[in-house]
Amino acid sequence: MRAGSGGHSTRPMTASEPWLHWHDRLHRQLLQTPTLLPQGTTLLLALSGGQDSMALLGLLRDLQKHHHWTLQLWHGDHGWHPGSAAVADALAQWCDQQALPLRVSRSTAAITGSEAAARAWRYSELSQTAQQLNEAGAAGACTVLTAHTASDRAETLLMQLSRGTDLAGLGSLRQSRPLQANSSHGPRLVRPLLDFTRDETAAICQDLHLPVWHDPSNSDLRIERNRIRQEVLPVLESLHAGCSRRMAWLSERISQVHDSQNALVDLSLRGLQSAGNGLQRPPLQALAADPRRLLLQRWLQQQGVQPLNARQLEELSRAIGPQQPPGERHLAGGQRFHWCRNWVQLDHRG
Repeated sequence: MRAGSGGHSTRPMTASEPWLHWHDRLHRQLLQTPTLLPQGTTLLLALSGGQDSMALLGLLRDLQKHHHWTLQLWHGDHGWHPGSAAVADALAQWCDQQALPLRVSRSTAAITGSEAAARAWRYSELSQTAQQLNEAGAAGACTVLTAHTASDRAETLLMQLSRGTDLAGLGSLRQSRPLQANSSHGPRLVRPLLDFTRDETAAICQDLHLPVWHDPSNSDLRIERNRIRQEVLPVLESLHAGCSRRMAWLSERISQVHDSQNALVDLSLRGLQSAGNGLQRPPLQALAADPRRLLLQRWLQQQGVQPLNARQLEELSRAIGPQQPPGERHLAGGQRFHWCRNWVQLDHRG
């Protein structure tokens, strides 16, 4: 057994069912948050074949009998490199040998040629697969799982920080959210490994004797995340060991602060509502610039307005502020933002 994979356990280890420190750690986490992966539900795991998703599969497979889940697997062949189809076939063959149900979706570089396009394609395919499982009578509501780790969260924090972002950006990669980010309906997306690092998922794969398929695109330094992973984080870890996990914890705390802020803003907005689902302007004018901008941003988000950049939001907030005349602005999506002496409203252009 690898050093560090032992330690205190709540169950004995047997030849047929090894109970390692890794199982114990995830098992305890799930017992502490029973709504994360409820017992008896269907779990749809996005399986890339890399060490993170294989580690999560190994742990879920071994914990399945204790939580009574139904496991379903999905793999997306992005067509990014010549060997991607072979990886998908090898992964499917291994899953078949393990009696693990795997569905494979295939794309081409023309469709999934960028990180953003590939992410949108994956989530669309996962959403459709989850819907199919639900329509087929899946046990409980199907929950989609990805194997993002604390290391991924630290990388995302650094990318967002360097690009310039707000609290929502710094607190991204939440443990649980709707799969479709702008919809409260449909399956949830859960990331059970956010307390684990990439070094730990590598150890889990070794300890559980799991195969790993390496994606050559992960070595492409033209991709921003890869450069942070291979060139930035190693330097930070050499200076301050364990910084990846601490940055991941910071991101989680920021997301909690953002949630609390939104709850208070929503409470304030309810007191500002006017006829026609608008906002009373005089109370907004009485606010300092920062809270007025925050309330306006949240209200526009609730109305389904496409996100505005910082400059656009600042301009609107200033325009409805004190000593400013009535006016209007036309926004993307066919909406008109307009204000007079006593109210601020939003409507669709005719």
